[in-house]
Amino acid sequence: MQTTSKLGFQPSGRVYLLMAIVIFGAANAVTRKLTELGALNLIDGRNPISFCNVLFVGNLCALILLAIAYGREWRKPALQQIKWQDWLSMTLVALLGAAIVPTLIFTALAITPVNNVILISQIDTPLVLALSVWILGDRVNKWVVAGAVVSFIGVALTVLIQPPGSDMISTGMGMAIGRGALFTVIAAVIKAIANLISKISLREIPLGIFSVFRMLVGTVFFFGATVVLYGPEHFMDVGSQFLWQWMLGYAAIIVVAGQAFWFNGLKRSTASEVSFATAFNPIVGILSAFLLLGEIPTLGQYLGGIVILGGIFLNQIGVQKLNRTRSFPRPSMNDMNEAGGFKGV
Repeated sequence: MQTTSKLGFQPSGRVYLLMAIVIFGAANAVTRKLTELGALNLIDGRNPISFCNVLFVGNLCALILLAIAYGREWRKPALQQIKWQDWLSMTLVALLGAAIVPTLIFTALAITPVNNVILISQIDTPLVLALSVWILGDRVNKWVVAGAVVSFIGVALTVLIQPPGSDMISTGMGMAIGRGALFTVIAAVIKAIANLISKISLREIPLGIFSVFRMLVGTVFFFGATVVLYGPEHFMDVGSQFLWQWMLGYAAIIVVAGQAFWFNGLKRSTASEVSFATAFNPIVGILSAFLLLGEIPTLGQYLGGIVILGGIFLNQIGVQKLNRTRSFPRPSMNDMNEAGGFKGV
């Protein structure tokens, strides 16, 4: 998407990135809003826009759009150059990142406030940092480390300072944690592992091949697992016109517009600028939850959110200091993959 006005003005990379973050940050709140809309338009007592239907149809729409965008890359010579070990790594990353993680996040969205999911999912940043330093030997400074530690504390506050509810699970240490918070934490851990595998094994894989394959495997696995666990009747309303009209609109905005802005931003930005833009994601998410759903943050969310934002601020100082001492590369395929797929998570 090349956007240039009649006066010759072309938005900078940061503008594109921020527009993408606004779209992606609102995705969770929009997803919850759609399921609430479906609850007002039941089909024989069933919600046609259930979380399972949203995830499956949303993934299917994303797969179709990605196949159209990157179909030319799926040529026999290019596919033959990919080693079987890389296919295995791509399959593992797809199962983790495009099937298991979205399933856990959508399950959490069904039973816990959107703000919990937004804030607790921020734990994946310090996890990715820790794994990258430990396994890959990445070099960071004290500001980045401090930011990761502070963000981790903020997530812990959000998890532990929860109002009592029926979904609480005892940890055996005199504390209880909500099931939605637990699912979100597990999803963040799995996402961090998937990102690490991508960094280690998939550096040379073309973005188009990886994106389409990832979404294909994730969609097929989720459909098959759901049918086995709950039976084919679980997708009884997947052909609903009401469901598809909303999901096509959702896919057009979240998948098409969001990815177009994101990719254009990546092409014009450094890794540090991408990091700066993504720092706004939790802020946009919380504002969206308030505007669309009327969710007012709880005490734990206020305290945890403030601490997490403090961690993000420290991290940005560290990134800027690193930027002065060494040249930052252009964003990698792993950064691009963060925008790939169905952005309901």
